[in-house]
Amino acid sequence: MKSSDIRKAFLEFFKSKEHDVQASGPMVMKDDPTLMFTNAGMNHFKDVFLGHGDIKFPRVANSQKCLRVSGKHNDLDEVGVDTYHHTMFEMLGNWSFGDYFKDDAISWAGELLTEVYKIDKNDLYVTVFEGDKEDGLSVDQEAIDIWKKHIDENRIILASKKDNFWEMGDIGPCGPCSEIHVDIRSEEDKAKKSGKELVNADHPQVIEIWNLVFMQFNRMADGKLVPLPAKHVDTGMGFERLAAVLQKKQSNYDTDIFEPLINKLETISGLRYRIVDESEHKQQRDINIALRVVADHVRAIAFSITDGQLPSNTGAGYVIRRILRRAVRYGYQTLNLKEPFIHRLVPVMAKQMGDYFPELNSQKELVQKVIKEEEISFFRTLEQGLKKIDQLCIRVNNDKGTEVAGQDVFELYDTYGFPVDLTELIAKDYGLTLDMSGFNNCLKEQKDRSRQATTVEAGDWIELKEDDIEEFVGYEHTETNVYITKYRRVVVKGEERFQLVFNLTPFYPEGGGQVGDTGVIENDQETIAILTTKKENNQIIHITDTLPSNLEAKFKAIVDGEKRRLSTSNHTATHLLHEALRELLGTHVEQKGSLVSPKHLRFDFSHFEKVSAEQLLEIENMVNAKIRQNIPLEEFKRMPLEDAKEMGAMALFGEKYADVVRVIKFGSSVELCGGTHVRATGDIGMIKIVGESAVAAGVRRIEAITSDSAFAYINEQLETVNQLNALLKNPKDIVRAIEDLQEQNKQLQKEIEVLNRKQAGNAKGDLKASAKEINGVNFIASKLTMDAKSVKDLAFQLKNEIDNLFMVIGAEDKGKATLTIMLSDNLVEDKGWNAGELIRSWSKHIQGGGGGQAFFATAGGKNPAGIDAALEEAKTLVGA
Repeated sequence: MKSSDIRKAFLEFFKSKEHDVQASGPMVMKDDPTLMFTNAGMNHFKDVFLGHGDIKFPRVANSQKCLRVSGKHNDLDEVGVDTYHHTMFEMLGNWSFGDYFKDDAISWAGELLTEVYKIDKNDLYVTVFEGDKEDGLSVDQEAIDIWKKHIDENRIILASKKDNFWEMGDIGPCGPCSEIHVDIRSEEDKAKKSGKELVNADHPQVIEIWNLVFMQFNRMADGKLVPLPAKHVDTGMGFERLAAVLQKKQSNYDTDIFEPLINKLETISGLRYRIVDESEHKQQRDINIALRVVADHVRAIAFSITDGQLPSNTGAGYVIRRILRRAVRYGYQTLNLKEPFIHRLVPVMAKQMGDYFPELNSQKELVQKVIKEEEISFFRTLEQGLKKIDQLCIRVNNDKGTEVAGQDVFELYDTYGFPVDLTELIAKDYGLTLDMSGFNNCLKEQKDRSRQATTVEAGDWIELKEDDIEEFVGYEHTETNVYITKYRRVVVKGEERFQLVFNLTPFYPEGGGQVGDTGVIENDQETIAILTTKKENNQIIHITDTLPSNLEAKFKAIVDGEKRRLSTSNHTATHLLHEALRELLGTHVEQKGSLVSPKHLRFDFSHFEKVSAEQLLEIENMVNAKIRQNIPLEEFKRMPLEDAKEMGAMALFGEKYADVVRVIKFGSSVELCGGTHVRATGDIGMIKIVGESAVAAGVRRIEAITSDSAFAYINEQLETVNQLNALLKNPKDIVRAIEDLQEQNKQLQKEIEVLNRKQAGNAKGDLKASAKEINGVNFIASKLTMDAKSVKDLAFQLKNEIDNLFMVIGAEDKGKATLTIMLSDNLVEDKGWNAGELIRSWSKHIQGGGGGQAFFATAGGKNPAGIDAALEEAKTLVGA
């Protein structure tokens, strides 16, 4: 059964059971501050489970893109090492929101697996929650009784809370679950040992494929369980594992999901993926692991990019960069691939999965360019890391050491992406070991810092008033009377904050690139500042650092009108900017990210070359023309999504849209948007583009300002021009006057260079004459008044003219000090001297720092008076 048919059969089965079949939501979470990535199929339905969202369909099924590489659900270390863990995977799921419960969920699971997929019942085992005394929960006898109707009782296994009680997090919806495991071992192996003994034992051929979660409790902050108002079902089945079972493969990577990718990698590398006893064939095992890692990781990287998440140095982007670099490392280290190769897999992946995930086809070129650029960058970093390892090992040997310090091993791992085993291998060639204890301490410290930076301690919500729906009235009003319906205390990075929910609110919550509103709530007794506003689990949350003294009082909520006005101006400008970019550069331009704040706007978009200054001016003029036309806002608050698309509104990949959407229209600009906007484009005043840059391969960024900021910017520029005019005595042509000054400066610089060369020539003779032979070394130590470039030129000239040279020059120029060390190559080899290490030690005398190569190094400092001390220390080294 082909993988595409397996997915299709699942969705059609649940469609026949009256489920609404939905497309996968984005893998990158945009509007959930608690998650970077979708790590389970239920993530996009959290608000429904928490009771904050409308239940449009009581029964839903889909195949959801998921990623597990961070936080609680982190399978990264197992990926590729075994045959069934993945970073990106598809979760086949069916849900009931207060509709059916255990009976139907279990019955349908049994029917699908045994009657549709034809899996032998004798290969199946199920686990059921055994109860937990601490939570006061008894064994899930209801699930056991239902399973007895579908499977032999001796195949039902009781399991602990660890394995069979599912929780969203430390707090929130949870409940017992029933996992379905399948034994895909050979008949010979089954005869030797019962699969029942191998369930939950991490056996690669006795694996869990489906988890049926029965959500019926809410975990409170104090650990207590409270029954949910309605019982829900949340199931998740691993698509890749299911394919292995149905295609009778011993590994997920042997299925037609991964086979085309591995075949392409075999062609690229010239190595073969072979099914062997990996415990006996280490070299082939390493090759197999590397091929599995790369085939897995390219999927995670590609889907993240199509969802709008580019590799970067922070947050979710950093996770994607780590995955990509892990794949490159395996290719470099094991597959002997020394140039970019991962991007070559993207067309294969698009052909394999593009029918069900059309974003792979529509963004194929962008994905390839981003990956290739990242690969090129990391290959450069790898080369630097290899040099760094060699330098470290030489230094340790010179110091008569036996191991590389844990801090250095960690730097190679963290900065250069070097796996510890590669560092260990190279160190072994130098006769050295690694300080693994020190490395592990550094790694733990980093993880602790990361955990502390993201830890949020949240108390339980304290309900003050019953209120089903919190209404946002901020499109029409920036002030309104409100009541606090609930609140809770949170601690973020050690700081206490309070989150308030109102019965209605004028505060716009952060979203769609627009920052959250600030302002106050006030009454006759007090005024409480609203620091920011966010949306979480479909609730608008107002964050303060102070709780009102009377929580049940009536308040007036007042948005900071000036900040809102400026943010609104910038938001509408992004719409006009987007339209102008598509009109001038082409319809390939798509939004890849935005930031809308009161001060400025930032707009990221797909485009494969720098936008020229002429094009930027034309784009700016196009937007300003629309502003001057004073085009009125047309707002469609509740339009069916398909009608909005027919109107021309763009739906962006990586976004999850409701069936009913809000459409913002300014003339020919039509976009789906939940943000705040001006009433007419003339309210923007003007736009001024202040920057254009690259974000990643195929993605550019424009930064701009509007309204008050734009006018202030123009006035500042005019003031600068006026000052220049005054300094230049009001020339007729200020540009020509500045060009004349530059030409004069160029001529003066040439004259200075001639003088410096003459001075250096004189100094060269003096330095050669001052050379002293000490213990077989021609030693020069001198103090000069000269710029650093001239000293460097002198040093290289003298290296070519004097054998066994050890030269140290201290120079003073414009009140600053420099030290320069030059060593003949044979002194580096024979005596183990290293100019880079010496300069780091001696530069303390001039209150500075520096570095360089083994034979040449420089340092700069702010204390010329320390030059003499540095030269004296140099003399001590040679025995002068």
